[in-house]
Amino acid sequence: MAHPKTGGYLPVPNVQALAQTWNGSGELVPDRYVRTEEAAADEVVARCELPVVDLGRLLDPRSSKEQLVNLGYACQHWGYFQLINHGVPEEVIRDVRDLAEFFRLPLEAKKACAQLPDDIQGYGQGFVFSETQKLDWADMIYLKLRPVESRSMRFWPAQPPSLRGSVDRFSAAAAEVTASLLRFMAADMGVQPERLLEKFGAQPQTMKVTYYPPCRLAGDVLGLSPHTDACALTLLLHVNEVPGLQIRRDDGKWHAVEPLEGAFVVNVGDTLEMLSNGKYKSVEHRVAVHPDEERISAAMFHQLLPNTTVGPLPELVKGSGGGARYRSVDYADFMKQFFSERHDKGVRHLDHYRM
Repeated sequence: MAHPKTGGYLPVPNVQALAQTWNGSGELVPDRYVRTEEAAADEVVARCELPVVDLGRLLDPRSSKEQLVNLGYACQHWGYFQLINHGVPEEVIRDVRDLAEFFRLPLEAKKACAQLPDDIQGYGQGFVFSETQKLDWADMIYLKLRPVESRSMRFWPAQPPSLRGSVDRFSAAAAEVTASLLRFMAADMGVQPERLLEKFGAQPQTMKVTYYPPCRLAGDVLGLSPHTDACALTLLLHVNEVPGLQIRRDDGKWHAVEPLEGAFVVNVGDTLEMLSNGKYKSVEHRVAVHPDEERISAAMFHQLLPNTTVGPLPELVKGSGGGARYRSVDYADFMKQFFSERHDKGVRHLDHYRM
């Protein structure tokens, strides 16, 4: 299955509630959140300008070839890009930003969507395996969206009343954008679109909405630990305009991403790197928090079919001259491995499968 049971994450305090009391207390950051050494270990380069891909120009035969080169460059050399003219209606974007209202609810109301002990779905945190593990300065709600029959409405907030419809429309729009991108990515890789798209079928999709409270000692904490995404493709929407995403470039430095208004930040995930036999890059990223402002983001993860195999596409292995760079594995086992790992020390999930 694409979203396996986790075997249980340990419950941890609600960070939003903690921040509301702690920020005005004058006390030091609680020890389990202190990441000063890790956060300061590497240089951060401000105002990283990601490649910009124009989906409208990709779809236009008059400019498609030129824009395809741009897309290929972004996926091969950055693993990240900002997608503009993506065609998602402004009202869909506006409505899904109502997700911010969920985090305004009293804690007890949010707990109506709380995670169960053996599943990552719902409201809470994830990837906590020990009582001594360092924690992220964030809360999240994680939902299965596609295929529609996989949805468990027990975890979908009933408040605000418009939220479920907004998420449903956004889910459909994001899936359509992703299908278009995958077709062009196949062309850039040099394979028939059907060879790549057959791996996705009904296009399994999940959503993680993350709330990063302000922290007056922001340099002491991390909002999200360094990691790569296990999925094929992630579309990230900044629900509000507070930055925080940082990506690690080949120079070993963290580069702070400045989101473009109305754009999606798109990144290649582990499975797409494997399918491309390493031509595309899944890049390590993390999130810093702001000292005074909350940050909310919605990440749409697009995944492979649960009954498929993930590994280099055979035609790319034949054409590479160097053979397969990753071993093939059952996708359900691949995801089970991902959800059973700690992500507080920059674990490279792909390292398990490199040849």
